[in-house]
Amino acid sequence: MDLRAFFTTFGLVFLAELGDKTQLTTMSMAASSGRRWLVFVASALALVLSSLIAVLAGEWLRARVEPVLIERTAGALFVILGGWMLASTFVGET
Repeated sequence: MDLRAFFTTFGLVFLAELGDKTQLTTMSMAASSGRRWLVFVASALALVLSSLIAVLAGEWLRARVEPVLIERTAGALFVILGGWMLASTFVGET
């Protein structure tokens, strides 16, 4: 097993999920339903399924597109989306 890849992936996904909409929604569902274990299992399964879809899509993409192009496109999308979100904080939505 490639422990470096494992811990890198774990750390990045863990940090990315902290305080995001999914975590806040899960916290809200657990608080309002009073069924914390049901909410935990359902949210964990949802994250596993969405991760599976991402891994399968990434594997499919890797077989068809050069990895450096994928990295550059992903980086550009992060910058564009980050700029869009930053701009939307200064410009009121109508």
